[in-house]
Amino acid sequence: MGKGGEDKQSNGSEPLKLDTFPAWGKDVRECEEHFGVSVERGLSSSEVLTRHQIYGLNELEKPEGTSLLKLILEQFNDTLVRILLAAAVVSFVLAFVDGDEGGEMGITAFVEPLVIFLILIVNAIVGIWQETNAEKALEALKEIQSQQATVMRDGVKVSCLPAKELVPGDVVELRVGDKVPADMRVGSLTGESEAVSKTTKAVEENADIQGKKCMVFAGTTVVNGNCVCLVTHTGMSTEIGRVHSQIQEAAQHEEDTPLKKKLNEFGEALTMIIGLICALVWLINVKYFLSWEYVDGWPRNFKFSFEKCTYYFEIAVALAVAAIPEGLPAVITTCLALGTRKMAQKNALVRKLPSVETLGCTTVICSDKTGTLTTNQMAVSKLVAMGSRNVLERSTHIQLLDGSTQELDQYSRDLILQSLHDMSMSALRCLGFAYSDVPSDFATYDGSEDHPAHQQLLNPSNYSSIESNLTFVGFVGLRDPPRKEVRQAIADCRTAGIRVMVITGDNKSTAEAICREIGVFEADEDISSRSLTGKEFMDVKDQKNHLRQISPFTAGSQTFSFEANPCEYFHQGKIKASTLSLSVLVAIEMFNSLNALSEDGSLVTMPPWVNPWLLLAMAVSFGLHFVILYVPFLAQVFGIVPLSVNEWLLVLAVSLPVILIDEVLKFVGRLTSGYRYSPRTPSAKQKTE
Repeated sequence: MGKGGEDKQSNGSEPLKLDTFPAWGKDVRECEEHFGVSVERGLSSSEVLTRHQIYGLNELEKPEGTSLLKLILEQFNDTLVRILLAAAVVSFVLAFVDGDEGGEMGITAFVEPLVIFLILIVNAIVGIWQETNAEKALEALKEIQSQQATVMRDGVKVSCLPAKELVPGDVVELRVGDKVPADMRVGSLTGESEAVSKTTKAVEENADIQGKKCMVFAGTTVVNGNCVCLVTHTGMSTEIGRVHSQIQEAAQHEEDTPLKKKLNEFGEALTMIIGLICALVWLINVKYFLSWEYVDGWPRNFKFSFEKCTYYFEIAVALAVAAIPEGLPAVITTCLALGTRKMAQKNALVRKLPSVETLGCTTVICSDKTGTLTTNQMAVSKLVAMGSRNVLERSTHIQLLDGSTQELDQYSRDLILQSLHDMSMSALRCLGFAYSDVPSDFATYDGSEDHPAHQQLLNPSNYSSIESNLTFVGFVGLRDPPRKEVRQAIADCRTAGIRVMVITGDNKSTAEAICREIGVFEADEDISSRSLTGKEFMDVKDQKNHLRQISPFTAGSQTFSFEANPCEYFHQGKIKASTLSLSVLVAIEMFNSLNALSEDGSLVTMPPWVNPWLLLAMAVSFGLHFVILYVPFLAQVFGIVPLSVNEWLLVLAVSLPVILIDEVLKFVGRLTSGYRYSPRTPSAKQKTE
């Protein structure tokens, strides 16, 4: 019996040691023996079934999405929000009880709890909308998986097999344009890839992911050539699966942001203080609902009034509701939502609203190079009569500046490679040029599909023979220039105490040259210990301490994770946010006081100037607020900073809607109660009194 899937049946129930078997470090025959398969026959149907039971389907795990109910409950997982919710419920109950006892039962009696409920609902809607959009964007990782594959099973080639049915040991054929369905060991090659050339030869077992030239990885695309591969890892065991699992793990270990911690501390302190004050107010009035007489020095004949006890309890609760800043959660959510909107305009995705605040605590920025620090628009910067390594390997002659050609010897090759290295040090990406005389088969080729040469071009295995014995001409240095604003941005980060690290898959020399140009490194700085490749970093013993010194980080593995150091607030940003919140609360209270002119009348029929004392009180309050904002000594004492005109416009935009809300509630109250407002004048009885 051959070395197909059948002769592995005896021990097929035993899992293969995938994690400990370095397929890239073994030759093809050793890989076949380990997986119990031959490239000619593939696995048997029974072996596939057995391995399906052991390894499962070849697909990334789909974590259960957060339900709408859970998302709603998460928006109320905040101490201050829970306090507001409790205050709204108590206010609603007291308003209802007061109406049963002959008090005001119209809509105006429920204004306070309805406003609080409205604020909490808007706050929850904004939070849910933001998190839902971000979750959809993060699903894009799953779209890079292949949907089907061509597999050898029982000696028969099966086309269009669902990729999720692949198991370790399957023999898969890849062609140009195919998306790799799993991590696989290359078994045989026909053609080659210009993006990353592959080989069937084994490499070192400790090679980094970029050095595993005999492996193809799930999610990548075949640019050129054909090959037959042996599946080594599927599903979550693939390299892309590890990235997926790390994203899930990071999502499960999210910590509260500094802002949320501070708000929780504020909520707990506020609860304690308000509770003590309410209890004190209620106890001070005990004598009004509980009395007794002293007989022989002992209290006797206790008299208790439940109605008065409830009345003073209502007063204490009303005091608690009035002391709670119901506008604070809405102000915070609005400010954070505006921040996410500005970031979204610059293609920055924020998954959770509080994460916007943590950006103010950043101490390290890890940035990609191509397209982020640079424009990603290549342009020819230098032309040299030499060429790149791939073209050089296929060349047998070289053309000189005078047009003559001579044989390409080792000395000339070394000179070319040295020039190539020098240009890479100047942040240039090199593209080589070579030519050859037209082969006889192509002398009469005019693009016709019936021509014999056309059939040769359709087979990628012929490319190597066609592109051989070339005459080397030279190469050009392509430059991806840095963005104009990057150097100043890095200088601003350094001034703010933020370190900038560059993590890129580009050439180390090119990355170092770009870093010098944009200001990450000084022009003459010794960076021998501060610039590492991914493999060099993995060999470092004290990686955590070394991370504090290095940048850039080239050819980095996609599975690297960096442990964050504790962050400190940048005080100016924190004080600015506190000042905005305080100003919004002051403005809301002042505008809300305008609605106190009448319980049911509109500001249209009873304008604010009918009560000049109210306008004077508002002016004094705003004036005092302006004094502490713009008098340096007082601003320092109160821990606030002056606001600009644009920031005041933001304050007004957030606070003015309270007038409209109260006007709508008054209008609804007039409709439901049948009350028609008329300007109040002193009655005859009042005049007599």
